[in-house]
Amino acid sequence: MKPTHAMHDLGQSLWLDNITRDLLDDGTLRRYVDEWSVTGLTSNPTIFEQALKNSRAYDASIATRVARGERGEALFFALAIEDLARAADVFAPVHQRTAGVDGYVSLEVSPLLAYDTKATIDAARALHAQAGRRNLMIKIPGTREGLPAIEEAIFAGVPVNVTLLFSREHYLAAAEAWLRGVERRIAAGQNPDVASVASVFVSRWDGAVAAQVPPELKNRLGIAVAKRTFAAACALFASPRWQRAFNAGARPQRVLWASTGTKDPAASDVLYVEALAAPLTVDTVPEATLKAFADHGKVDAPLPRDGGDAEAVLARFAAAGVDVAALATKLQDDGAKAFVKSWNELIARLATKVGAVTGVA
Repeated sequence: MKPTHAMHDLGQSLWLDNITRDLLDDGTLRRYVDEWSVTGLTSNPTIFEQALKNSRAYDASIATRVARGERGEALFFALAIEDLARAADVFAPVHQRTAGVDGYVSLEVSPLLAYDTKATIDAARALHAQAGRRNLMIKIPGTREGLPAIEEAIFAGVPVNVTLLFSREHYLAAAEAWLRGVERRIAAGQNPDVASVASVFVSRWDGAVAAQVPPELKNRLGIAVAKRTFAAACALFASPRWQRAFNAGARPQRVLWASTGTKDPAASDVLYVEALAAPLTVDTVPEATLKAFADHGKVDAPLPRDGGDAEAVLARFAAAGVDVAALATKLQDDGAKAFVKSWNELIARLATKVGAVTGVA
């Protein structure tokens, strides 16, 4: 049995962290679904910037849309939704087979809106409506300003992928926002079954502390934080408040492990995928990591529901001078800034592409 099939049988969804028009056109994405049990897909500005840079598959669409007067962000979202709507259709049988639990693709609101609650809500609603696919999630950052937008989007019936979460506390805040939206739907007599995932970033922890911890702690912080977060999620699933919502027709907001590609060339290329196996979770993996895991990955025991050795490992990091709470705040802030940088690079790349395709600056 392929490792990807074994992971699926364990109860974890593998989502591809990539999208290009070439993946759709040449059938690669469909092969990943059919042969490797991939059941969803995520995207971000960097992914689209690279897709535009490395392919001519967008040229015809760009020429047509520029002729209609589309430019900048509006042009980008139109192109992105063309891709993601096609990907959503590839995953539609998964979405139908799982009764809406799985089979999602994700599109991010402009990161320039990360600290503007109202604009984020408006963009989430508009993009979801524009895509016209039930299995498309809108990515909203789990920043302080993003939390009200998450609640409002869920209340409006928009599936949400909460992004930029780094710690147990970030996750719990996002889960609270999601649950408030669900409870408001219940109180209003609306269907509370609105899908959501909470994306917890893993490998960036280890990159942030690599230069300050002893060798025996290398590449262990991200996994320890993930274990702590998973334990918190399991506790929430067992709480009376969540169970009342589930009894009214809601479904769990699944934890999603993000940033699971290995950054350290001296470490296993499937380090995080193997370590974070757990039922009722999602792992979104870069394409190179997916290929590596399909080739030589192993599926062993799932994450312990009580967090296992997480607190002991985190205590060792504290003794080494790592302030996990402060670092979580910094990672989230840095992540928001990095998304803005990637977004600006994407829009600049698109402008260059428009010039090359149409001759219009």
